[in-house]
Amino acid sequence: MSWWGKVIGSTLGFVLVGPLGALLGGALGHSFDKGLKGLDTTSFSVGGADQERIQAAFFTATFSVMGRVAKSDGIVSAIEIQVARQTMDKMQLNEEQKKAAINLFNQGKEADFDLQSVLEQFRHECGRRTDLLRIFMEIQLSTALADNELHPEEQKLLLSVAELLGFKRRHFEELLAMMTAQRRYAQFGGKHPSEKTEKQIIEQAYQILGMTSDCSDAELKKAYRRLISQHHPDKLVSKGLPEEMMKIATEKTREIKDAYEQIKNYRTK
Repeated sequence: MSWWGKVIGSTLGFVLVGPLGALLGGALGHSFDKGLKGLDTTSFSVGGADQERIQAAFFTATFSVMGRVAKSDGIVSAIEIQVARQTMDKMQLNEEQKKAAINLFNQGKEADFDLQSVLEQFRHECGRRTDLLRIFMEIQLSTALADNELHPEEQKLLLSVAELLGFKRRHFEELLAMMTAQRRYAQFGGKHPSEKTEKQIIEQAYQILGMTSDCSDAELKKAYRRLISQHHPDKLVSKGLPEEMMKIATEKTREIKDAYEQIKNYRTK
């Protein structure tokens, strides 16, 4: 049975407790605290229930924190709500999942939402799976940047999120630069750029790979391979990324490949 099937059946609640369990239970109208007494939650294996628990934790943290980020400037705009729904559509969530995601988003907007406790548990659930934490941050940044503007309060909150997940400030700034470049790069898709625009696209392509134009071909290839490995959909799902979010990981690998190929072609001119 998938992680979602266990959520609907209320059985995953026996392992997903704490603030994340409370959020998910609230989103579904389930009481995930029942039957916990005497249950040894450390006895679950890494490959089975543990992975499903991580998938549920990822889903819960993603949409609740998304709601908190949207409310960071005091007002949740119609554009931010639309962007959140577009993210849900991109993930191809079924109706039950979409309803739960919206409920989690709304819980994240509430004044009593305990961001620190949620992120501390999420980091604990992910353990050493740093690739999961990275793509979580990328989803949050991508959503915040979808309206082509990152408000100071949003950036401040996202930096706090990153630090609570163990990212250093410079790593957050690198991720922000890469996600901003990806957003701008995508806006030129399918166009026939002028010479000036082409240079801008190439500059953004370098930023997507976390590199600069003076890097060697070997350094460029190494960065490309590292990013592809970090975003490989099957690898991420095996570590606990919900299957529904594979499309996002797939799109990111495509963007990375496109950027790499564009730089290679530009260098051979």
